[in-house]
This record gives sequence, C-alpha cells and structure tokens, in this order.
Amino acid sequence: MRYQDGLWVFGYGSLIWKPGFDYAQKHLAELNGFHRAFCMWSVHYRGTEEAPGLVLALDPTEGASCHGVAYHVEPDGAQEAHEYLRERELVSSAYYEGFQPVRLVDGREVDALCYIVDREHSQYAGGLDLNAQATVIAGATGSAGRNCEYLHNTAEHLEELGIVDPDMQTLSQLVRNSAS
Repeated sequence: MRYQDGLWVFGYGSLIWKPGFDYAQKHLAELNGFHRAFCMWSVHYRGTEEAPGLVLALDPTEGASCHGVAYHVEPDGAQEAHEYLRERELVSSAYYEGFQPVRLVDGREVDALCYIVDREHSQYAGGLDLNAQATVIAGATGSAGRNCEYLHNTAEHLEELGIVDPDMQTLSQLVRNSAS
C-alpha cells in the first residue's frame, strides 16, 4: 500500500478514546451505510472464550449512518499506524479492513480505513436486543479489562464530542442500573 497522502482512519468505538497511534488531524466525521453496534463477541480484550463480552463494530446497514472521528496520519507515520491497527483490530479476523468514504464535519470527503464486522464470522452477534447486550456487558471481563468500562468510556466520549447515540446512552444506563 502507498501512503504518499498519509492515512485516514475512522474511529467509532475505542479508537475515539484510545487511538494508540500518532495523528496530525482529528475531525468529527460521518460514515454512511453502517451502524455502530455491540455486534461482535469479544473473546480477547473484553471477554474470554468461556465468557465472551461484546464490543462495537461497524455493521453494514442500509440507510444507516455512524458518527465518529476521522484521524489523519501523516505519510511518514502512516505505515506504522496501519500495522499497529492491523495487530490491534484483526486479532481474530472478525473484522475486515475496508476503505470507505467518510464525510468530515467541514464537508470534505475522504477515504478512511474502517474495521467492519464480518457477518459470516463466528464472533458476529448481531440481533441481540439492548437488555441482552447489557447482561453480557455487565458481567464480562477480558485481558483489556471489564466490558462495562469499554461501554462507559465510549458513551462518555461520544457525549463529550456532541455525538448523540441513543442506543449507547440506553445501554450505558442499563448496565449502570444492573450494578446497583
């Protein structure tokens, strides 16, 4: 892959609050045709094989859109950032990489690297209602910590950015209520 113009990366979950790579620009952005959803079983970072958690993924959905953050990595750091992201995101091949057109808040459109759930993979967990998701998230822990921390960090950072995601707000409240 050639990185002469650098690399754009779209963050919709933990990449918002823990990108893990150096970037030169950060913009609010929108990706059409995908929905942010807790639709992937986590058996590494936020759960285990015996007790999977749930993590966010971009789930292809006609008519949907996902608001998040687009990061631009300068050419001299693009390959390193891409390699880091592959190691982080492709740990179980439940995601696939794709470049998708993303609209930045200033109106520009860029092709951004996105990690999209593979609906054919055994870790795909689409279709769980919010109550079922909350039950899983409230009880799961993996190598990166408690699943509920992942949810709450994402929900709080979306709110700080002014991104309204009613499912995330509801799910966060359901998990908080289950801990009381």
